Amino acid sequence: MKIKNKVLMGAALVVTLVGLGLGQSYVGMGGDATAQAPQAPAFEVDPFWPQPLPNGWILGNVIGVAVDANDHVYIVHRAWGEGIFKPFAELGLQQGTSICCTPAPPVVEFDADGNLVRAWGGPVDGAPYTWPESNHGIEVDYKGNVWIGGNGQNDSHILKFTNDGKFIAQYGTPGISTPDSNDTTHFSRVAKISVVEETNEAYIADGYGNRRVAVLDADTGEFKRYWGAYGSKKIDDPTERYRHDPSKPPSKTFTGPVHCVEPSDDGLLYVCDRTSDRIQVFDRDGKYKSEVLIAPETGAQGSTWDLDFSKDPAQKYIYLADGQNQRVYIIDRATMKILTKFGGGGRQPGLWFAPHSLATDSKGNIYTTETYEGKRIQKFVYQGIKNIPAADQGALWPAGKLH
Repeated sequence: MKIKNKVLMGAALVVTLVGLGLGQSYVGMGGDATAQAPQAPAFEVDPFWPQPLPNGWILGNVIGVAVDANDHVYIVHRAWGEGIFKPFAELGLQQGTSICCTPAPPVVEFDADGNLVRAWGGPVDGAPYTWPESNHGIEVDYKGNVWIGGNGQNDSHILKFTNDGKFIAQYGTPGISTPDSNDTTHFSRVAKISVVEETNEAYIADGYGNRRVAVLDADTGEFKRYWGAYGSKKIDDPTERYRHDPSKPPSKTFTGPVHCVEPSDDGLLYVCDRTSDRIQVFDRDGKYKSEVLIAPETGAQGSTWDLDFSKDPAQKYIYLADGQNQRVYIIDRATMKILTKFGGGGRQPGLWFAPHSLATDSKGNIYTTETYEGKRIQKFVYQGIKNIPAADQGALWPAGKLH
């Protein structure tokens, strides 16, 4: 897919609409909400995190990030495959033509200081599971188990392992390429998984094919319920699905991919409908609550890629990765208004080429991963609540340390 940016020039667009009998907010890319909320969490990029990998390893498209109870950071990246999933054909370590480089195993675990803890995963001949054609998204649940989805054409299943890579379970049947949003036996190109300890349920962003939220028992994999946009099950109705147009009501179904499903501590679920530039909010049973459009003038791949919450008890803030506009938004969760944003397109620390996934640790630090040609993870160190310096802060370099 090619990447393009459409930027609305001129005054900020902040419009409140009521459509379909539902509350809905529009927040433009250039919006400056500092008059309403002059303070927000502040961050600095750590250009020295993580530490260099051993063994001549390098990363491919980093397509998921999660943080466990010990603040260990797990990523999943694409390190094998054919066609567009073959990112390392030019490297020579395995071929004996150079001393660099070879892809790291797909799952890489770092400690809080960025040191490598372990790496594992990938296709194994004779294994009791099928590794995804294109792994996508990673979750570490409250028991320390690691969940992995996949968005390849035949990725209709989910994998679960121990944190050191021992296989636990495969949910769904791999190899089914035709989406069916009402099927309760398999998935279609899962983007992300989130597990809630309170209910022991796994919430599935399902995904590129089925365009729904699915819920499983986290121990048995039993399929419990599912829903689409606004809580509807009319997910596959082609007359209800259309690309977002700011002059028209939003699509009545998720246009997809359903790229994230993130549970908050107060019983809500925040769902990224990426190419519709929107977040929809539900309770855990699928009852629709509200939605917000983020940078609704965004074209191409959309603005709502992944999100996580601040670590205060109220989870006052949402951090949203936008891989099309190359930004992370800081959003007031109560009002769903953008307070500020940071980043931009580029290769330097604090900039991105497609920030794809985002997670926070117990100290409030943010971790972002980059797909396409970004191929890295970055850490943004929490600096406390401070006055907002600008609506668009750019690269958050440490003051006086980088030039």
